[in-house]
Amino acid sequence: MIVITTPTGDIGRQVLNRVLDSGEPVRVIVRDPSRLPGHVHDRAEVVQGSHSDADVIAKALAGADRLFWLVPPPPFGSPVSARQYYLDFARPAAEAAASQGAGMVGVTSLGHGYQGEAGLLSAALAMDALIEGAGAGYRALALPFFMENLLRHAVSIREQGTFSMANSADRPLPAVATRDVAATAATLLLDRSWRGPARVPVVSPDTLTPGEMAEVISETLGRTVTYRQVPVADLEALMRRRGASDAMTQGMADMIEAQNNGIYAAEPRDPGSAATGFRQWCQDVLRPAIES
Repeated sequence: MIVITTPTGDIGRQVLNRVLDSGEPVRVIVRDPSRLPGHVHDRAEVVQGSHSDADVIAKALAGADRLFWLVPPPPFGSPVSARQYYLDFARPAAEAAASQGAGMVGVTSLGHGYQGEAGLLSAALAMDALIEGAGAGYRALALPFFMENLLRHAVSIREQGTFSMANSADRPLPAVATRDVAATAATLLLDRSWRGPARVPVVSPDTLTPGEMAEVISETLGRTVTYRQVPVADLEALMRRRGASDAMTQGMADMIEAQNNGIYAAEPRDPGSAATGFRQWCQDVLRPAIES
């Protein structure tokens, strides 16, 4: 039995569909079962609730030997630190998986070994230490920047020919497409030969700066798109105006500062461990989103 968390999220949904296609028995944990497609209700067991809840996790893991693990982003207005949020969320699952001998395949950050504070990324790395310390078998999918983050800028790219972030325009920003994350996760969930903890970096074969990303987007769309770097302080001010807590704002700012300081270069990885290059992703995903 394979248990899938976040089955309605971008990554979890793709993992779920891949595992369902294998024919393995599947159980999902979801807060609102009505959000699941009909084929999931037909082919998977459903446990309603939050995967941060010890009772829900215990129920879902009964008789299971694999767990796909992903902590959802902290609530925008959460007053607790990102580190506390991640640790509190993951602790019940880590303890339950360890006690029942279920292996966990989890989504985390690339950057193990980075010495500075990295906000949300540091929180994910602290979660890894918690899970490993509990004794669970664990494959940590160590991920950089998600290409899908650029979908948030589809309107500004279409209407203004620009997109803006606080990441350095000329600093390489390793990235990954969520479909490659899902493919790697599904492969590991279906492989019952591994034991113990290990990190599995999943990174696109091309590492571009945001400025170079803009060039590829321009070539894909056939018109000029530019990248505009905004100060981290401006991002913090915008988040506060939109209702973000001090803890969430600080966690995001520290993450971007760490990305600009090279956190993803701190962890060794094989180049091209994921199949999808940025140009291919732009053709397959970004362009249809912009043109729709």
